[in-house]
Amino acid sequence: MEAGIVYITLAALFGIFMAWGIGANDVANAMATSVGSKALTIRQAIVVAAVFEFLGAVLAGGAVTSTIRRGIVDSDLLGDSPELLVYGMLAALLAAGTWLLVASRKGWPVSTTHSIVGAIVGFAAVGIGIDAVQWGKVGTIVMSWVISPAMSGFIAFLIYMTVQRLILSHDDPLGRAKRYVPVYMFFAAFTITLVTIMKGLKHVGLDIGLADSYLLAIVIAVVIALIGAFVIRRIKPDPKAEKHQHFYTVERVFGILMIVTACGMAFAHGSNDVANAIGPLAAVITVAQTGAISAKSAVPLWVLIIGGGGIVIGLATFGRHVIATVGEGITQLTPSRGFAAELAAATTIVIASGTGIPVSTTHTLVGAVLGVGLARGIEAIDLRVVGKIMVSWVVTIPAGAFLAILFFFIFKTVLP
Repeated sequence: MEAGIVYITLAALFGIFMAWGIGANDVANAMATSVGSKALTIRQAIVVAAVFEFLGAVLAGGAVTSTIRRGIVDSDLLGDSPELLVYGMLAALLAAGTWLLVASRKGWPVSTTHSIVGAIVGFAAVGIGIDAVQWGKVGTIVMSWVISPAMSGFIAFLIYMTVQRLILSHDDPLGRAKRYVPVYMFFAAFTITLVTIMKGLKHVGLDIGLADSYLLAIVIAVVIALIGAFVIRRIKPDPKAEKHQHFYTVERVFGILMIVTACGMAFAHGSNDVANAIGPLAAVITVAQTGAISAKSAVPLWVLIIGGGGIVIGLATFGRHVIATVGEGITQLTPSRGFAAELAAATTIVIASGTGIPVSTTHTLVGAVLGVGLARGIEAIDLRVVGKIMVSWVVTIPAGAFLAILFFFIFKTVLP
């Protein structure tokens, strides 16, 4: 029993550390476009993320979660020695959290999912055996490094070109913005509602059918678009500011839209990615309490609160580094460009959820920001920053695996 308490205490501490890393790195991605485009200040972004990420994590973050992330490990091989799973999951949490600390400090936007997957692959290959790893799954994750950014970059390019064609290239851009931005609001609200339903609400046991999901998303999107149209019509041009920046008032209109998309993306992200921190934690709790391995584990409310709280603290204390890279380092963002990037990222996630393509929120958003930059020409992109980001993506899985192997042997030696 004493060993069980030690396991749960360590798992809770490492789970908070991993959730902190998700907040410092991944949430910073979700908020980077809003901050980089000046639609939100860093403080406002932290407040928005604190509320919506926490709500997403606690309300929709997983009444039941897969303890062995995405079927990466064959759990049947661990039946006789459940303590190996405990050492492995503790090592995976600490390894992924450590890598996210390093990456966040350097301002590298890496995938938290890939960090934990790399860590679990490392412990499984060494602690159980090479055959325990489902290498096919790892292969599909590697494929997503190319698919996610390419798909979202292409969609972001198309969306921003429509903004330029319909609004920015006309004599009366504000009048055109008041006409077309509610339409963009509809698509943004529709897409983000679908992301939330498909990636978040299924965790709570709310199994909404595909047709009902689309119908619900359409109703919510229409309501938000109508409210948006009402607010936008009340925005008056500012001739003084227009002298310094021709599209000042138009960008204010897009700024309102960015706040809507930021709230939705934060909720969807909190509901989905908190599993990276609490999945391994739930696995340790199950083994510590029952002495047996279960493919699925019920998640106590306190674990969801730990996950949500850790995410918020991570963004508040360390998120500024990754926000600077994605929001300002790749290309110069305005609210209209930032909106195109966020809508493209959300659309890619919806397409991926529907077709089963594994994607990373991080890779998707970085690809979308690149797409917006390309719409203005290759010279609008800082290729040096992009090169560093690409290297950090490739290094993430091996780094997580190496650290997990190291910690696994330490825990195996030290723990009861």
